Amino acid sequence: MRRLMYEAQRALASPVRNPRMATVIGRLLGAAFLICFGTGLYSHFLQEPLDWMRFSTRPEFLYQVTQGTHIIAGIACFPLLLAKLYIVFPDLFAYPPVRGFLHFLERASIALFVGASLVQITIGLLNTYQWYPWPFPFRQVHFALGWVLIGLLVLHIAVKLPVITRYWSKASADEEDDDHLVDAVSGDRSENAEAVRLWGNTRPGGVTGRVLDYIDRTPRTPSRLSRRGFLTTVGVATTAVVGLTAGQTFTPLNALNLFGPRKKGVGQQGVPVNRTSAQAKVADAATDPTWALTLMVAGTERAFTRAELLALPQTEVTLPIACVEGWSQMAQWRGVRLRDLADLMNADPDTSFRLISLEERGSFSKTQMGREYVRDPLTLVALELNGETLDLEHGYPARMIAPGRPGVLQTKWLSRIEAI
Repeated sequence: MRRLMYEAQRALASPVRNPRMATVIGRLLGAAFLICFGTGLYSHFLQEPLDWMRFSTRPEFLYQVTQGTHIIAGIACFPLLLAKLYIVFPDLFAYPPVRGFLHFLERASIALFVGASLVQITIGLLNTYQWYPWPFPFRQVHFALGWVLIGLLVLHIAVKLPVITRYWSKASADEEDDDHLVDAVSGDRSENAEAVRLWGNTRPGGVTGRVLDYIDRTPRTPSRLSRRGFLTTVGVATTAVVGLTAGQTFTPLNALNLFGPRKKGVGQQGVPVNRTSAQAKVADAATDPTWALTLMVAGTERAFTRAELLALPQTEVTLPIACVEGWSQMAQWRGVRLRDLADLMNADPDTSFRLISLEERGSFSKTQMGREYVRDPLTLVALELNGETLDLEHGYPARMIAPGRPGVLQTKWLSRIEAI
C-alpha cells in the first residue's frame, strides 16, 4: 500500500503542485468567498431586516452593484476552486492517510469545506436560472451554508497559517531551504525517510524537497504545464466565466453576456421579467376595473383608484430593477411618491410600511419597507414604465419602486399599503 501511494504521488507530480501555488490560488479563492459572504449578508438583511436595522438609499444603484458583485464572485469561485483542488489532489495519496486524531479532524474539516463549497456555488448558480432541482428551500440553506463555509474557512486558515505565511510571497518561498519544502509538502519527515528507504535517492543534485523526487529513479520527464501556463489558464478561465455573465449586471459588458439568464433590454417595455403574472396568478385581479390601492394608517383606511393615483402629482425617476439572481436593468419610472401618500394619510415621519401584493401566495407577496425608503423622494408607487402604462408583467396596475432595494422587494401588483 505504501509503495502504491508513492507511485501515485510520483505519477501526479507537476511543477504547479506545490505550497506556493496552493497559497496563491488559495488567497484568491478566500477573497472570493469573503466577498460573497459580505454581499450575501447585505442582501439577506435587506430582505429580512432586524428591527433596529436601517439601510442606505444612496447611491440608488447600490444593490445593483453589491448583488452583481456577489454573483460574479460566486461564478469566479468555480475555476478557482477547481484549480485549488488540482494543486492539492496528490495529498489524497499521502501515507499514512491519517496520522492521528488531530490530523483526522484536519482532513475531515477540509473534506467538509470542499463539499460545502461545491454545493454552495452550484445551488447559487442554479438559482440565477431559477432552477431548483432539490427538496430544500434555497434561501435558508444558502444563508446557513454561508456561515458554515466561513467557519470552515477560518479553521482551515488557522491550521495552514504556518504554510500560508511561509509561502505568501514569492521571495520568501524562494528563500526556503529543502527541509522546509519537505515539511510543507508531505507534512511528515518520516514519510520522506520511508520513501528514501524504498526507492533510494538517485536524483543528481541531492534532496529537492518533494517525496516525488525522492522516489523517482529516472530523470523526470518535464511537465507540459508550467507554473506560468497554469496561472494563465486559471486567469483566462476566470475572466471568461465572469466576462460572459457580468453583462447582465454591468452595461459595458452587455454585448458579452452569453450565459447570463437575463439580457438588458429584453422583455416587456425593454425590461426583463423575473416573475410573471401567470406564475403569480394575478391577471384577473390586476385587470379588474374595480381595483383600488388601499392605504391604512393608524386604523384609518383610504382607497385610491388608478385614476385617482394618476390625478395626484406625478414624479419621474431613473432607478434600476436589481434582482437577487444578479441581473439588473435601469429604467424610467413615473408615479406617486410614497411619502406624499403617507402625508395624505397623516402618517408619522418614522412610520414603516407593509406592502401587500395581489399575489396571494409567494415568499414576497408581503414585504416590509423601512422609514428610510418611505421618506426617500425617489420611492414611488409606479404607474408607468419607460413612458408607457405599466405592463401587467411589470406590476400593473401599480407597483413599488425604491432606490437600493432588491427586486423581490419592489412589490408588483400592489393591493394594500399598511403602516406598521
